[in-house]
Amino acid sequence: MGLKAVSSAIVLFSLLLLLSSTAKAQSNGVFDVTKYGGKQDITTALTNAWKDACASTKPSKVRIPSGTYSLRQVTLAGPCKSAIELQVNGILKAPVNPDQFSGGHWVNFRYIDHLTLSGSGTFDGQGNVAWSKSTCSKNKNCEGLPMNIRFDFITNGLVRDITTQDSKNFHVNVLECKNLTFQHFTVTAPAESINTDGIHIGRSTGIYIIDSKIGTGDDCISVGDGTEELHVTGVTCGPGHGISVGSLGRYPNEKPVSGIFVKNCTISNTANGVRIKSWPDLYGGVASNMHFEDIVMNNVQNPILLDQVYCPWNQCSLKAPSKVKISDVSFKNIRGTSATPVVVKLACSSGIPCEKVELANINLVYSGSEGPAKSQCSNVKPKISGIMSASGC
Repeated sequence: MGLKAVSSAIVLFSLLLLLSSTAKAQSNGVFDVTKYGGKQDITTALTNAWKDACASTKPSKVRIPSGTYSLRQVTLAGPCKSAIELQVNGILKAPVNPDQFSGGHWVNFRYIDHLTLSGSGTFDGQGNVAWSKSTCSKNKNCEGLPMNIRFDFITNGLVRDITTQDSKNFHVNVLECKNLTFQHFTVTAPAESINTDGIHIGRSTGIYIIDSKIGTGDDCISVGDGTEELHVTGVTCGPGHGISVGSLGRYPNEKPVSGIFVKNCTISNTANGVRIKSWPDLYGGVASNMHFEDIVMNNVQNPILLDQVYCPWNQCSLKAPSKVKISDVSFKNIRGTSATPVVVKLACSSGIPCEKVELANINLVYSGSEGPAKSQCSNVKPKISGIMSASGC
């Protein structure tokens, strides 16, 4: 046999080995990371399994079986040739040291159409050490720690039955996504964890958060600029800082916020209930068509709060009013108990007063020593109907 023929035979044999290996690694479109060598640290195995699944012309699934695994920083990117699912049934543990990350994330899903993230598994960010080093409670320009999961440029996605735990920073960040649903999603972190928003959404359209449980050290859900058609239904929130639109007006060229619908939620033992917030004396913006309805509050501070003088850590200027225009806002059928006497506070901008604000059937009880429940309104004249348990406005 000539040298050329031998070389061809070697190449053919290598190709057959590769095909055989890939065939063993996947069965019926399922790519199991343990077949790629994933035993304890599955970073390389998951990356390789994802590449094979993403290249499949038929719908595929990458599976992480039950067990506990270490996972270093990873990006799972498309575009893929067909729909793809990552099924996580195990516990994934992030590196403890935040210095082992770059780019602000632990697990990043990017540029994927028809993505499903499913399973009974947990993304454990092991954030306890990082929280103790964070300066974010005092410094608005603090150095960012890695988020547990980022979804960037995802179209037609579903996240179901997954838990994210003890993230070093935001648990989930959603950016430039379209038609992405979180269902039976769980976020868990202690109340003292710093800057650990449950789900933050920005510049995205058609986001649904359904029948989920979020308890953390910051906003359960936070809404950034450019968010349109956000539907939050059946969410329990607490501990945390409540469900918040904003903060807005902090940066130039923010995109409008519109179509925010929060319904049938329960908020317990939080620093705020439902809240809209914008910075004073900075940049303009628009937020409209925002509706909060059928919500139960349990021992919540600031149950209903519209705050256009938002100034955390007193690190902003109050020399000029907020330049964010807020309109078409309703709070309806909100009941339960407040931890403070001011159960409704609408503090709108003196420069651009709020318009078309409605309060209907607000039945919030305060039983403390500071007097009966009351409401406070400035630079707004809300339309009030039905029950109004708090005097004022």
